[in-house]
Amino acid sequence: MAKHTLQLKQPETEQEIKNPENPQLFRSLYPFKKVGRCQFDDVFIMPRPAEPMFITDTTFRDGQQARPPYTAEQISTLYDYLHHLGGQSGLIRQSEFFLYSDKDRKAVEACLAKNYTYPEVTGWIRCNKQDLNLVKEMGLKETGMLTSVSDYHVYLKLEKDRARVLKDYLEVVEKSLELGIRPRCHFEDITRADIYGFCIPFAQKLMHMAGESGIPVKIRLCDTMGYGVPYPGASLPRNVSKIIRAFTDEAEVPGEWLEWHGHNDFHKALINTSTAWIYGCSGANGTLLGFGERTGNAPIEALVMEYISITGNDDAAYTPVITEIAEYFEKELHYKIPPSFPFVGRDFNATSAGIHVDGLAKNEEIYNIFDTKHILGKSVPIIITDKSGKAGVAYWINQALELDKEHQVSKSHPAVSKIHRRIMQQYDKGRNTAMSFEEMRGLVKRYLPEYFLSEFDHLKQTAHNFASKLISQLSDELQGLEDEDVMQEKMSQLIEAYPFIQYVYLTDSRGRLFTWQISYPEDKPKYRHIFIGQDLSNREWFQIPIQTGKLHVTDFYRSMFTEKLCLTVSSPVLDSNDEITAILGADVRFEELIKLHEDIEVGPEEEEEPS
Repeated sequence: MAKHTLQLKQPETEQEIKNPENPQLFRSLYPFKKVGRCQFDDVFIMPRPAEPMFITDTTFRDGQQARPPYTAEQISTLYDYLHHLGGQSGLIRQSEFFLYSDKDRKAVEACLAKNYTYPEVTGWIRCNKQDLNLVKEMGLKETGMLTSVSDYHVYLKLEKDRARVLKDYLEVVEKSLELGIRPRCHFEDITRADIYGFCIPFAQKLMHMAGESGIPVKIRLCDTMGYGVPYPGASLPRNVSKIIRAFTDEAEVPGEWLEWHGHNDFHKALINTSTAWIYGCSGANGTLLGFGERTGNAPIEALVMEYISITGNDDAAYTPVITEIAEYFEKELHYKIPPSFPFVGRDFNATSAGIHVDGLAKNEEIYNIFDTKHILGKSVPIIITDKSGKAGVAYWINQALELDKEHQVSKSHPAVSKIHRRIMQQYDKGRNTAMSFEEMRGLVKRYLPEYFLSEFDHLKQTAHNFASKLISQLSDELQGLEDEDVMQEKMSQLIEAYPFIQYVYLTDSRGRLFTWQISYPEDKPKYRHIFIGQDLSNREWFQIPIQTGKLHVTDFYRSMFTEKLCLTVSSPVLDSNDEITAILGADVRFEELIKLHEDIEVGPEEEEEPS
C-alpha cells in the first residue's frame, strides 16, 4: 500500500521588505499603559511536531544575566552536568557562551578541553564583524549574533530603519560565512515584530546565503518580552505556532535550523517553548533552573521532562542528574531553591494530604506525580502532622538531614520523644495545619544540636571558601612569572581590592621570603622584624602546600603583628612545567572578611550584553 503524506502548503514567492517611515508598534496589542492584548483571527493550523526535537542551553549567557556571574570552574562543572543530563544522547545539543572577558574565554577553553560531542560549545556576539574574530580565535564552529527585528529595537533603540539594519546584519552574516563560522541570527523581540513585512524577507535572504555558501544559517526566535501565546486561533505576531509556520513554510527555514528562546514575563516560557516544538521548531532554548534576564527562561530540567512526555524516549536523558544539579546550586552556589519549585525543590513531591511513614509504601502513587526516587533520586518527603507518630518524626529527621545509616535516629531516641511531645502539644491546642519544614528544623535543632553546625562554624566555612578563592586566583596569575616587579604589582592589586588581607607574601621553594606587602601603612612598624631571605620553612602554611601541592587553610589565631583574629591561606605557585617554584601566603582578618564578603565579587567587574 502506498504511503500517504500530508500535502503541505507551497511557499509564497519571495517577500519584499516593507520599510515604513514610522515604526510599527502594534499599539492595539501593546498599549503600554495597559496590559497587552491578545487578538484572535479564527485561523487554526494543525500541529506538525519537529523532527528532530532537541534542547539548546544558554545558562552561561542569558542565565548569567540574572545572578552573580559564574566562575570559570563553576561553568566547567555545570557544563559536565549538562553533558551527563542529556548531552551524551544529543538531546542537549548546544551550549552558548560569552566570549568577551578573560573569564569567559577561560571557561570556553575548559569546556572545549573535555571534547564532548554534545553540548557543542557555541558563542554569542554583538552583530559586528570585529566580534567574529573572537569566535575564530576560540576555534568555535557556530556563534549567535544579535539581530533585533522589532521596530522597537530598529527605530527606537538603533535609530535606523529596516532597510539599513537589514544591510548591516547581512554584511556580518556574509563575513561569518566567509570565515566558515555557522551564524545563528537571534531575531530579538520576535513577538513585537512585523513578521511578513520584515522577518520573513530577512529569513528568506538568509536561506539564499546558506544555499550559496553550503553552510547552515540558523535562526533563534527570541520572545524577549514573553508576549508569545500558545492559543490556537490567536493572531500574529503573538501566536507561537503561526510564527513557527511562517518561517518553516514561507521562508523555508528547515525546522532543525530554528530555535525558540522564550522569556517568562507572563508565566508562559515553558508552554510556549513546547508549543514551538509541536509546530515544527527543533530547538528549544533554556537555562538550568530557568535563570535568565528578568523573569527567566524555560528551565532545562522541565524541557527534559517535556521531551520525554512528548516522545516517550526515556533513555534520551539521565534524569537523576537533575537532583545533582539542584544540590550543586544550593550547596556550592548558595542559591536557595524555592521548596515547591517543580522537580528540584526540596518539597516539590511532598503532600500534606495525610501521608505518613507507615503509609508511604501504600499511598505514594496516589499523590506522587511519578516514581521520584527512580526518576530523580528523590524520596517522598514526609509531612508531619498529629498522625505522624514518633516513627514519622524519626523518618523526617533522617531524610531532611540526609543522615547516613550510622548516624540515623530511631523512634526510641529520647530527642524524638521530646520533639513528638512538642508537636502534639500544638495539635492539642487546636492546630489543624501540617508542620512546616522550618518549624520541624527548629525543633530538631533544639533537641539534637549536635547534628547542626553553629553560626560560628558557618562563618568559618564562609571565610575559608572566600579567602581560598582569592588566593587560588592570585596563585594562578603568578604561575610562570619571573619578573618580581610584576609579582609585586599583582599582590598590590589584591590587597588594594581586598583590604581584609593584612599581609601577603611569597617564599621560594626552600621557604626563603623574597617579597611581601601589607595592606595598611600604619601597620608597617609592626612588621619590622620581617626581612628578605628570612627562613620560614618551619611554618605550617609553608610545609603543607610544599608537601601536598595543594592549597592550605590554617586554624584561627591571633596575629602576632596586629592582634587581629586571622587565618592564613597558602598555595603553591607553579612554573610552566607544573613544578612548585614558590609558596604564596596571605594573612586574612576574619571579622573584616565576614562583614564585607557579601558585598564584593571575586574578580573584576564585567559588563555583558542583554538578551
